[in-house]
Amino acid sequence: MNQAIRHRGPDDEGFWMYSNGEGVSFSGNDSTQKIKEQFPVLKEENSDIALGFRRLSIIDLSEKGHQPMLSENEQIIITFNGEIYNFKKLRKELESFGHVFRSTSDTEVILKAYEEWGTTVFEKLDGMFAVCIVDLISQKLILARDRVGMKPLFYHQSEKGLVWASEIKALLKNEFVKPEINWNGVYTNFLFQTTLAPQTCFQHIFSLEPASFMTVDLKNQNITKEKFWNLPLPSENISEEEAVKKIDKLLSESISEQLYADVPVAVMMSGGIDSTLIAYKSKSYNADINAYTISYPFSEEEVKNAALAAQHFGVSHEVKEVSDEEALEHLKENIQHFEEPYSSFEVLINAAKYAHDKNFKVLLSGNGADELFAGYSHTLKLNRWLFMRNFNCINPFIFTKDKFSQRLKNYFSQDNMFDFFRQSQISMRPLEVKSVIKQEIYNTIDPDLSKYHLSETKNYSGYFEYDMKYSLSSHHVFRDDLSAMKYSVEFRYPYLSNSLIDYVAALPENIRFNGAQNKPLLRKTAKKYLPESVLNMPKKGFSFPVNYFIKNEKKVRDFIVENLESLKRRNFFNAAVIDEWWNHQEHEYDWVKIWQLVTFELWYQKYFEK
Repeated sequence: MNQAIRHRGPDDEGFWMYSNGEGVSFSGNDSTQKIKEQFPVLKEENSDIALGFRRLSIIDLSEKGHQPMLSENEQIIITFNGEIYNFKKLRKELESFGHVFRSTSDTEVILKAYEEWGTTVFEKLDGMFAVCIVDLISQKLILARDRVGMKPLFYHQSEKGLVWASEIKALLKNEFVKPEINWNGVYTNFLFQTTLAPQTCFQHIFSLEPASFMTVDLKNQNITKEKFWNLPLPSENISEEEAVKKIDKLLSESISEQLYADVPVAVMMSGGIDSTLIAYKSKSYNADINAYTISYPFSEEEVKNAALAAQHFGVSHEVKEVSDEEALEHLKENIQHFEEPYSSFEVLINAAKYAHDKNFKVLLSGNGADELFAGYSHTLKLNRWLFMRNFNCINPFIFTKDKFSQRLKNYFSQDNMFDFFRQSQISMRPLEVKSVIKQEIYNTIDPDLSKYHLSETKNYSGYFEYDMKYSLSSHHVFRDDLSAMKYSVEFRYPYLSNSLIDYVAALPENIRFNGAQNKPLLRKTAKKYLPESVLNMPKKGFSFPVNYFIKNEKKVRDFIVENLESLKRRNFFNAAVIDEWWNHQEHEYDWVKIWQLVTFELWYQKYFEK
């Protein structure tokens, strides 16, 4: 299992085994020499509990940061993936209570903080984390995940035991876990471009939901789950001017904390407001900060803006061009890395590879700003939908079967905010999923998704909840993590600090969302720092022009046809519907559902055919 995620931590590895009331630490083949001198190399051991860890050294590069890390009495053991940005403040507080530290790592701070505060520690942590704590005193094992799911944590439970890991690839190496398709997970994946947690596309493999922890009673294996944080509701009643000042201050604080590392840090600039503002503010705390931009077909305007902005505030800036050939060269391998079907080319993998080649281990990213500040263009359709849903009663009277009528029928079937959010993800529609999946398989799917509904308030706040939980947590930061870690690089997100999320979520709706312009509040914050060309640039996702590729690259079309033919032979999907979709692409986004089927085939090949 540890070897399967070597890419997540090539710098060191460690193990801890517990059997018959005794715990023993081991090194691994990839451990540092000093760790091998300290602990025997793991061969074959039987145990009741086994922890394995891969280390990407970012803070305290010495062996003192080695994991699994044990408390002084060896009764509490931790493995932790991520970064805690307020660890220095927590450390000072713990030292005032008498705790003594052996390392300068944030891992030890979590360990001591758990000794001091128990599971209430998770709400105090500002950062990204997937944590496992074995508490031999209270005979509990605890798994926890950060507020917005920046670090993934998957688990599988059966009568044979519980296994967990940062990637599904590791779980599938365990003898208890047999890969099997979870069609309910595939259903949400096709509708949302991502699988909604806690489901995955694998049967009996679940994603621990963000802002929650799971406690396993070691005496009887009983499992309980608890939330440690909820998104605040709007409550502040302040002026826009005051909000802009406060956001400016909180973002600066977040950037200064997230720049802390014992390895080189860079800023990934896409040319838009979010990342450009981070690059500008980073310079105050690190005069030698580097920024770079990934260039791909049709991204000329973004690249020009990024270069212009970097020059404007004197930041060292490089452009890495990703050619058509380079994008296609690792296409299959990159798609299969994601552990589920996916409806795009992942540009961020190229960004991570470039950072790795340039020896940057940490990258600051502008991700999260779109969800936090109403950045997506479909958000601007919200007020129109709130008005149009009053006419949903006409839906049963649309009898015609042409494509326009079907789109109309789909539009007037959006009764809930959840439906509006689904529609905005530009994916397959429910009726399309029903038509393409073989009837006998579709009959096993539960199409009622009401269990995923949130508060359903009929305003921007209701939409914001879905954007934060499903667009951000299930989709963007999850994909970011897999992209970055493929090349042993860490992405950090200054817009997703605890204080910034809590503050923005509590602001009055009218200053966060005006229905006419995306990111109104962030634009006002950035106005005094950024050039006009960046401020006025229309919203464009950081993504590859897949539609162009499908239309113009014979190699891509051949690749698609080859995989669709293979998929048709599997008998999961209706071949006639696949052919119809492939041969009649009229709408701008008709390629998305084709690509979802292609990536399903690639996913199946990788994880089920070995």
